[in-house]
Amino acid sequence: MTGGSDRAAELSANLQVLRARIAVACEAAGRPADDVTLIAITKTFPASDVRLLAGLGITDVGENRDQEAAGKAAACADLEPALRWHFVGQLQVNKVKSVVGYADVVHSVDRPRLVRALGTRARAAGRVITCLIQVDLDQPPDPERGGAQPADVAALAGDVAAEEGLVLGGV
Repeated sequence: MTGGSDRAAELSANLQVLRARIAVACEAAGRPADDVTLIAITKTFPASDVRLLAGLGITDVGENRDQEAAGKAAACADLEPALRWHFVGQLQVNKVKSVVGYADVVHSVDRPRLVRALGTRARAAGRVITCLIQVDLDQPPDPERGGAQPADVAALAGDVAAEEGLVLGGV
């Protein structure tokens, strides 16, 4: 692994390239680049990288494993401005309490039981969690992957919208 200043320079260069690609894509789509939220997925990278990314202007960080995310969120809790944490992996109900402790957004809401668990834990923690519904578009559905069936999305969105402590953010 390279030293801190080398790593910061590497991350900065990568971000410049990525932001330029986003700007080109947005221009082609006729929308402002400011409309896009860049979420740095830091899977397998250390909290020190998250801290460097925050210093480079990253405000949104995502993880797909609770154990890794919880540790990184705790290690970076002192950053100002505070990071916005996204949980992007398949979420088991038994991990909800931990995830609600740090995540601002859950990207993988796919069943009513998970909605109820998130709402209960969000209220108990005095937090509001933004939920994105994960939709399974595989035909036939892949049982190894998460996601609500398209026919179930409207009802699931209603469940999220009705659950105190949760905000429906989209799909």
